[in-house]
Amino acid sequence: MVDHAAFQPDWTVPPGAVLEEALEERGWSQAELARRTDRPLKTINEIVRGKAAITPDTAIQFERAMGIPARLWLNLERVHAESEARHASRQALSKNLEWLRRFPTADLQRRGKLPRTRDKVELMDALLRFLGTSSPEAWQRQWDSVHVALRRSQRYAPQPEALSVWLRWGELEVPLGSPAFDSALLRSVIPTIRTLTTLDPIAFQQPLQEALARAGVVLLLIPELSGTRISGAARRLDGARAAIQLSLRHKTDDQFWFALFHECGHLLDGFRRRTYVDVVGQPTTDPDEVRADEFARDALIDRVAYDTFVLERRFDAQAVKRFADEQHIASGIVVGRLRRDRFIAPGALAFLRRSIDWG
Repeated sequence: MVDHAAFQPDWTVPPGAVLEEALEERGWSQAELARRTDRPLKTINEIVRGKAAITPDTAIQFERAMGIPARLWLNLERVHAESEARHASRQALSKNLEWLRRFPTADLQRRGKLPRTRDKVELMDALLRFLGTSSPEAWQRQWDSVHVALRRSQRYAPQPEALSVWLRWGELEVPLGSPAFDSALLRSVIPTIRTLTTLDPIAFQQPLQEALARAGVVLLLIPELSGTRISGAARRLDGARAAIQLSLRHKTDDQFWFALFHECGHLLDGFRRRTYVDVVGQPTTDPDEVRADEFARDALIDRVAYDTFVLERRFDAQAVKRFADEQHIASGIVVGRLRRDRFIAPGALAFLRRSIDWG
């Protein structure tokens, strides 16, 4: 949700101006008010000039001397102090607009996560609210504390700013009160999840989320943003909760299901890191990533059955569909596996893959 309460108007009536007007209405001098309230004349003068704040004690004395409620003085002081602080904050943000340009704000605006405004300072304020940090410096410290494991490549490495936004969006979508992660339960629902691969994408979304939820895993479908270049993430959230966040980067069923099972592999592998972030198709020697790949590969297609199938060397559409039916999985998953193992050309049997895009 977009918080449109960005910057409040940066003007207020200073309490000192109200006090000065009240004195003029009564025909009092500052010295007379000082005598009536038993306050130093210097203090009254500093309040009128905005050099000193009206304290609760002073507000009560003004109430007794002038009949103006203490809460009015204190509210004036509070609102003015907040306005001054916001103005100072706006000035500080205006000196750091270069930081804003590093984030995919246009994507967030298009998706309704940030307000459509041409005021760059207001936009920066809204972005900081979205990120849950108070300043660019605070964001940097928070991001530095996030330990992520990336399948890095010089060409495809995610941009930190875009990745932080994508991960934060996921955090904001986690429902309150979701149950704790249970690895035994997740392992037990894997066969059920596997059967969902044969369903239409619209049909499997809800049962998939429900199956994962039973194991304490929140499934988050967060669209890719400019600069993220990632397929998914497995995350340990606050407390004992866990989440799988997918981007639908490639929008085909084989990529979707492999990414999902890959993240399940991370969750079932002991979770040595708080956050795993994965880029599809990038080679890696990271042991955690290799094990997650192996889990996804073997959980989707039985290893012995696959080895027997490829020995026959028949990879036409009819053979692939028959093998997929025997395995009770989507044909596109078999096509994706054959492509990765280079048994068929990269573009072969494309018509057997389903498109997945929830918008």
